[in-house]
Order: sequence, then structure tokens, then C-alpha cells
Amino acid sequence: MYENPPIPRKNGAPIIGLALGSGAARGWSHIGVIRALAEHGIHPHVVCGSSIGALVGAAYVCERIGELEEWVSGLSWHDVVSMLDLSFRGGLIRGEKVLNYYAEHFCRGEFSEIGIPFACVATDLDSGREIWLRDGNLASAVRASIALPGLFSPHERAGRVLVDGGLVNPVPVSLCRALGADVVIAVELGSGMLGLGIQPQTNKDAEAGLTRRLLNSIGLNPAEKLAESMPSFTDVLVSSINIMQMRIARSRLAGEPADVLISPRVAQLSMMDFHRAPEAIEAGVAAVARAHESLMLVLGRE
Repeated sequence: MYENPPIPRKNGAPIIGLALGSGAARGWSHIGVIRALAEHGIHPHVVCGSSIGALVGAAYVCERIGELEEWVSGLSWHDVVSMLDLSFRGGLIRGEKVLNYYAEHFCRGEFSEIGIPFACVATDLDSGREIWLRDGNLASAVRASIALPGLFSPHERAGRVLVDGGLVNPVPVSLCRALGADVVIAVELGSGMLGLGIQPQTNKDAEAGLTRRLLNSIGLNPAEKLAESMPSFTDVLVSSINIMQMRIARSRLAGEPADVLISPRVAQLSMMDFHRAPEAIEAGVAAVARAHESLMLVLGRE
């Protein structure tokens, strides 16, 4: 899709690529993976992300991953809900409030200003094509990559209407290799998800408050309850997206395998559990510990 300048090698060492997968709130585990890799002396030369992987990856290449970890670790569910700007044009959430905050604090500038090759994946809503974003404004590219259908409104960029990259390439191993990586470490967030059935939100009071806001905004009476046996709208949407992305991820990874696959155990987290970052981050750290032997073998280290 484009040409890339060669990445300088040091002492003949392999070029390490890090592919950060989609998974909404479970993606905070990427922060723990990055921290644990650094503690083992593993610093990727190429970073690629899809959806939440793009958001965390961009903060890393902008050298703001520590600040991002501090912020997300302090989020409460009330904080999360307060940043959701409701919309019914293209998605339930416009995403401007949270993305403006993110751009201001963790992801300023252009692709050309960062020192590590970075790219993220989005999906062209018109053609269904996989789009690789690696020029222009970083925050704009991230906004396109995380535009999860039904939740976040699509994002227009360079004449295209773009949505979440997880629809076409949930774990962008192929993009890492296209950017010159010899060894790709992939972080996949769907381990253990399939077969669990509907995964309810963990904070029912907070979810009820969000549901009331949604119903009021479209003129419906929030006092009218649905049948107790039926899952909520958010449960159905979240579980449906989980199924879709996990099936796609399995297929893509089978055809484009990573050299090392890291799978944080975060199936207990809902897609919207952004307030449970400490739990997700520690799951990322633990996943690197489990993959330590494979990492050392592939990288030729003792």
C-alpha cells in the first residue's frame, strides 16, 4: 500500500514488531504488556494497533504510556459515563469528549513527528476494505480505528468514512510485517471469550443510569421495563461484537501467525469496563510472564 524506509538494525538484531489487538476496555491490558516487555528489556521497533490497540499504541510511541496508565487507573464508572457524549447519528456516542481529552494529554502531533514506525487499522465503511493509517494527524487516525459500529460514530478522514479496525484485522500482524518487522509479538484479547454467552455489565446501577440517559434522549419512558428474561441492549450489542471480532481474529491469526502470541486473561471484563483498568493491566503483566520462555526463544535470548 505504501513504501517504507528501512529500519536501522543494531548489531544484526531482529526488528521487533508489536501488534496490539482490539477489545475495547480489555485493551487496557496492553499497558501491562508494554510495561512487562520493557522490564524484560524488550522494546519494539515497530508498533501497530487496531481499535483500543491503536489508542494505547499511539500513546506509547508518543512517550505518554506512563501518563495514560496513571489516568486510566484512576477512572471510576462515573468518570467513564461523564465522558460519553450521546448521539444518534451513526452511533450512540460521538466520541469527541474522550478523544479531545486523549489527544490533548496523550497523543499530540503528526505521524511524521514520532520516532518509532507506527500505524493503525480502520475499515472503509463504503467498500469494506482494510485501511492502513500512518500519516497525518495521530489522534484522527486513532479516532477512526476505534469507531466501533453501533457505539462510536464513524470518522471521516481523507474523504473516507471509516469505522473500527477490528472489523477486518483485529490483531494487525500483517501490518507489522509490512512495516519491516522480522519478529512479531501479538497481543490478542479474546482468549476465553467464546462460549461464555452473554457477558453482563459489572456495574448495574451505573448501567441503569446510562440506559435512562439514552431513553430520555429519544423520548421514551425509562420507567417502562423490558422483560426480565431478556438481556439489555448493551449486553446484546457487546456480546455480538465480541463474537464477531473473536471469530475474525482467529481466522486472521491462523493465516498470518505471530511469532509470539500473548493472550491476557480478561474474559471477565465487559467491553465497557473502562473503570477496571488496574485489573486489566495486571492481566497484561501476567500474560507476558506466561509467554516469557517463548519470547526468549524467539528473540534468541537466555
